[in-house]
Amino acid sequence: MKTMDISADKSIRLPLNDQIKGQIRDLIQAGRLKTGEKLPTIRELSSQLAVNINTAALAYRDLAQEGLVVTQRGKGTFVAAAPEMETLPTLRRVKLERMVDVFIQEADRLAYRPEEVEAAIMDRLRNWGS
Repeated sequence: MKTMDISADKSIRLPLNDQIKGQIRDLIQAGRLKTGEKLPTIRELSSQLAVNINTAALAYRDLAQEGLVVTQRGKGTFVAAAPEMETLPTLRRVKLERMVDVFIQEADRLAYRPEEVEAAIMDRLRNWGS
């Protein structure tokens, strides 16, 4: 069984399928998954991560819609050719938004008020690069 270096954490509020597709997207962008490389089957992935098979299928479907993977009936799911250059800024933005979502969910879990979070972020941004 082929495995990938990813995980699914049920303790955070980010949906499991979003966690999975985000990590696979990161592996593709970092070049750790190469064009044409075969990914684990949906069944293998769901077993590896101990998630519902539909969760794994949804992650693969979303990645296919983003153009990062292609599924060939009867053969499997493969890393697609490198995304077009105009797609890369969109992928960077998606990654940034995902990081912000995780941060906000953690702040919410710790009962921070939005004003506190905003003030802390603005302080950090003002001092960024200093």
